Amino acid sequence: MKHVTLLVSGMGSDHCAGVVKRVIESFESVQEAQTSFANREAVITFKGDEPSELEVILKGIKDAGYEPSILDTEAPVDTHDEQEQRSLQLLKHKVTVGVVLSAAILVLVHWNKFGIPEISRVMNFVLQLLLTLPVLYWVGGRIYKGAWSKLLRKTVDMDTLIALGTGAAFLYSLVATFVPTILSGSGIEPDVYYDTAAIIITLILLGKYLEERARKGTSEAIRKLLGLQAKTAHVIRNGTEIDTPIADVQVGDILLVRPGEKIPVDGEIIEGSSSVNEAMVTGESIPVSKHEGDTVIGATINETGSFKMKATKVGADTILAHIIDVVKKAQASKAPIQRMADQVSAIFVPVVIVIAVLSFGMWLYFGDGLNAFTSALVAAVSVLIIACPCALGIATPTAVMVGTGKGAEHGILIKDAAALENAHKVTAVVFDKTGTLTEGKPRVTDIIMAEGFTEIEVMPLVLAIEKPSEHPLAQAIVQDLKEKHVQEHDAKDFQAHRGKGVSATVNGTSVLVGTQRFLSEQHVMRCTELDEQAKKLEQNGKTVVFIATGGKPSAIIAIADTLKESAIETVKQLQNRGIEPVMITGDNEETAKAIAAQVGIKRFFARVLPEEKAEKIKSLQSEGKIVAMAGDGINDAPALVQADIGIAMGSGTDIAMESAGMILLKGDISKILQALTLSRSTMRTIKQNLFWAFAYNILGIPIAAGILYPFTGILLSPVIASAAMSFSSLSVVLNSLRLKKLAL
Repeated sequence: MKHVTLLVSGMGSDHCAGVVKRVIESFESVQEAQTSFANREAVITFKGDEPSELEVILKGIKDAGYEPSILDTEAPVDTHDEQEQRSLQLLKHKVTVGVVLSAAILVLVHWNKFGIPEISRVMNFVLQLLLTLPVLYWVGGRIYKGAWSKLLRKTVDMDTLIALGTGAAFLYSLVATFVPTILSGSGIEPDVYYDTAAIIITLILLGKYLEERARKGTSEAIRKLLGLQAKTAHVIRNGTEIDTPIADVQVGDILLVRPGEKIPVDGEIIEGSSSVNEAMVTGESIPVSKHEGDTVIGATINETGSFKMKATKVGADTILAHIIDVVKKAQASKAPIQRMADQVSAIFVPVVIVIAVLSFGMWLYFGDGLNAFTSALVAAVSVLIIACPCALGIATPTAVMVGTGKGAEHGILIKDAAALENAHKVTAVVFDKTGTLTEGKPRVTDIIMAEGFTEIEVMPLVLAIEKPSEHPLAQAIVQDLKEKHVQEHDAKDFQAHRGKGVSATVNGTSVLVGTQRFLSEQHVMRCTELDEQAKKLEQNGKTVVFIATGGKPSAIIAIADTLKESAIETVKQLQNRGIEPVMITGDNEETAKAIAAQVGIKRFFARVLPEEKAEKIKSLQSEGKIVAMAGDGINDAPALVQADIGIAMGSGTDIAMESAGMILLKGDISKILQALTLSRSTMRTIKQNLFWAFAYNILGIPIAAGILYPFTGILLSPVIASAAMSFSSLSVVLNSLRLKKLAL
């Protein structure tokens, strides 16, 4: 199937996105459409290999009152931003024209106050009409076009209310201008409301412009990510260095990266070494040492040395592209709380129209003589304008946009709005042990020598015998001894004893490394002191390797999968927040108990098979707990899906990350605390937005209808109503932007 992405200007809320979606899906060639108010995008999936009816679809969207354009996904990353900037600039021009013409209309309304020679009443009305027409046709044309298109599709939205309100004022004014006898014959003093129609449109467009400017801040995270990408790469082809645009780099190309440059694409260092600042991925500013064979990430910054790298992932396959895609999808997704706002919005507009008609009728019936019709018109128009549920439509999406962007800046990828919303409800966090609480790599933790032996004489022999071994424990020992710069020798007569240990001769000395039972089978006497030390180490969850040199026990080496630096503090902070930490592992009871004790976890599940992990999550959920599962392996995927919130370590497998709702890019579990804080703050902001959006309409509609008139003699002006409506939407955006200042 063929996919086409459109940039759709004018989508001001989720309701607008829904209208565009329905327009697109009404065409026979369309399989499905996904629209995003947050990203101003529509992704169309066609049934065939080639997009048919595309031009007709574009026209249909335009007829609905929006401005669609095809977005070239292969174009430079800042193209989208340039298109949005042009759209914002056009909106600014329209507002400027609207302000100038509205000011001129006001001068005509109050002509006699300026000491200017009097002109006839009819001429004054005609001049106001001529100045109003450009405001309604060009400045606010999209509003009327959209309202008419939606009427033809038997649907209504915010545009409908604005068009009805200003249209009623304009049509009444036309009658008063050209056939005033119709009104005067009915006992109504002919007057015009051109200024009301023009100023309302201008104020609404001004509010929309200010909202759009503020909204640019909500998608700042995306623009920052887009701006990270390098523009060119130094490609070495046929021994010659060529500067090539990023788009032309191919998998397998050899690239040269100099100090201070951005790494062009994802790849592997094949020559040289350096320190790389990976803050854009991990959120950590400390540079990471990179050497031959290490992987590097596109858009990170090479700080010190030069190196050559082989491109392994380019274009949409790079980590940066994946991050951008995840953030955009999350910003476009709907939080469950949004359903309530959607349901209210669906019935809100028809109800408002009914209220406006009732207000008009009540004022006409109970009004005061000649002013009854005028008061009825003012009340009806004010109700239509002030009730526009724009603030309600953007209350949730703007907060979600800022929240997901904030998370991305701190190395927390939130894949959908539901995960962001639900995280603050979590009452238990289940940690997979290996690779989540621990580093996932065995490391030497203790070396204990028998009496009469020293590390200087024994460890070179151990290094020599362990080098040929492929066992993970042997590799951990080799890595540790090499880091300590132990002298290296070669082993002779090397032999691996499956499940027991290894034997060899080094510099004429027989060397055995393995289990205590293996050494006993080789007739090595036991050492009471080493046995006691080994027992203590094993009680702490460590694996102990015994060493004999020259037929005598000479040392033991303890190896363990060490805890991550942040594990203990993270568990403590979760407990302080009233959240229960739980550990799950396939290790035996003793090892699990030891690790749980070290990290401070009281509840753990040991000897859990991969397929049983999801069942353990279910058992916790059956206790009424809201469970977050943190894991990094393929065997964690079912549990990540089963959990209320799946949290994958960015250092883990692709399958685990696909199964999770959140991804911690560095694999640092302390980011879980930040994610919970971000969720709580985002939900608080959404609730504030929804409260004020509802409160604004609940209070505003009765006031606009004239409920205060009997007590104060004041009837709300439609101009004031339009200003209030515009700035209510702006206040919602500004409140959401406060999340950018949240300290995580």
